[in-house]
Amino acid sequence: MKGRLILIAAMFCAMPIFAQNMKSIFIAMPDSITPLLTKVNKEDCVDFLASDMKAEVKNRFDGTAEMKVLADDYTLVQTSSVGTLEMKLFPVNDSTKVVCMVTTVCASACDSDIRFYTSDWSKELNAEDFLSIPSANDFYLPTDTLSEEEVWIRKKADMHLMKASLSKDDGALTFIYTTPNYLNKEDQEKLLPHLRKEPIILRWQDGKFR
Repeated sequence: MKGRLILIAAMFCAMPIFAQNMKSIFIAMPDSITPLLTKVNKEDCVDFLASDMKAEVKNRFDGTAEMKVLADDYTLVQTSSVGTLEMKLFPVNDSTKVVCMVTTVCASACDSDIRFYTSDWSKELNAEDFLSIPSANDFYLPTDTLSEEEVWIRKKADMHLMKASLSKDDGALTFIYTTPNYLNKEDQEKLLPHLRKEPIILRWQDGKFR
């Protein structure tokens, strides 16, 4: 593990140093990563918030997007009526940070995608170097043997859906199991007693979430 972090740090050290604050990183984010938002959209969001105005813009497909939060190392944007974008800067070493991006889409249930980038957007990084995604089993209560009902209801819950969220205030990454939300009410009631009530929370430590 230590060798992997050294390789990542060495890769970053070979890159030119750019301003590492969320305002500049958000504006510089390539359109290919956020196709709903143009550069003008992003600049307007930042300017509106700086002027204490509602940071609401028309996105590329004429829908509404709104920047909810912008801090030095964090931002939260409602990209559409069903989508959100969160980003936070995390330190790899004393001089280098990576961008953690969480995009979430909500229909009957919410589901999130987590990616990592260099702070100059020159490279998407291997997410497995920074994070082990919780499995579906991690959300179930421990048991020595599965009852017939639990075997049956787990088969019904055949889609592994999770909502992930970053914390503005600290290095927490929270996972909520949303698979029950796409089941009908009867199946939800059968599944919920087998699930943990608490979310899974990972925290950034020594260059990765643990």
